Amino acid sequence: MEDSHQHILQLSPEDPTAAYFAVFDGHGGSMVARHASIHLHRHILNRSEYQEGNMHGAIIEGFLECDRAMKGSQELKDEMAGCTAVAVIMKDNKLYCGNAGDSRCIAGVKGEAVALSNDHKPNDPLEMERIISAGGFVEFNRVNGNLALSRALGDFIFKTDDELPQNKQIVSAEPEVQELLVSEDMDFVLLACDGIWDVLTNQQVSDFVVDKIAANTQPEDICEQLMNRCLAPDCQVGGLGCDNMTVVLICFMHGKAWPDLVNKCQKFAKEREEKRKQLAEEEVEAAACGGSTATDDGNEDVIITLSPASTKHDNNLDKIEVVQGEGGDVEDVVVKGVDGGSEAMEQNQSKNKDETVEK
Repeated sequence: MEDSHQHILQLSPEDPTAAYFAVFDGHGGSMVARHASIHLHRHILNRSEYQEGNMHGAIIEGFLECDRAMKGSQELKDEMAGCTAVAVIMKDNKLYCGNAGDSRCIAGVKGEAVALSNDHKPNDPLEMERIISAGGFVEFNRVNGNLALSRALGDFIFKTDDELPQNKQIVSAEPEVQELLVSEDMDFVLLACDGIWDVLTNQQVSDFVVDKIAANTQPEDICEQLMNRCLAPDCQVGGLGCDNMTVVLICFMHGKAWPDLVNKCQKFAKEREEKRKQLAEEEVEAAACGGSTATDDGNEDVIITLSPASTKHDNNLDKIEVVQGEGGDVEDVVVKGVDGGSEAMEQNQSKNKDETVEK
């Protein structure tokens, strides 16, 4: 396991009013990720910028200082390994997220996912410009044909030009920092490595967490179930779901009890399901009364593509197919799930009747 993580509810003795959470996705070995999980927050807290209240500057300079310290360490200076780093500091009712690499952080706000980080990939125009300017190249969407991300701690083989500042090296350790107010509408924050985000979108992860809280699942169990959801059943050939996975979930009580958050998430889940059903009904009705596309056998098929509305793999509606017979009468409605199979129902319906599709 090359990943590491950290969670500290009180950053004592430096700042007991602040909390810290981080995920480090290691590659090429675990040493850099493990070192960063132990030391990164100290570098941030001890910066003069932190003492002055400049949180953005403290996080940026703390990342760079941590990277310099590792490069100058006898233990790590020749280490070929590296790691992504996504770190969150909560202080004075604000959340500050620093990210270098392709790990990610989202906040759940009123049932919606709010992104708190951007992935750093070599094919991004600004990242590619820096890589090429520093003497590197991008091949197969990888730095020098090797590294699949463009910012990281460690990876010192890509940081050998002493004439360039740290943030201009082929691979940079400089984080992007985002800030968000912790309001009553914020229900949780989730940090995870790319093994999660390669499989699910931000909103799908948010929906998954909301549904699990609504079912009164404890946070540690939600993390485990989320990783199981993203884990491939067979990793012998590699691919999606075969990466290391680390998840940190922080739930906000806002001075209330856990059952209050459960009730809140139940409301969000119910509203989402009602919207999904309404959308399905409206589009099926519109298809039954309107446009169609001719098929080879002379029948008319109408295909309606729906936006994913649920992260439950066995219930998510991917598309609805309305099959029309002679004279335009609607003969069958087939609801197809995300796995491509026909999962819902077939109904004999008249074209002059209102159609309803239920999950």
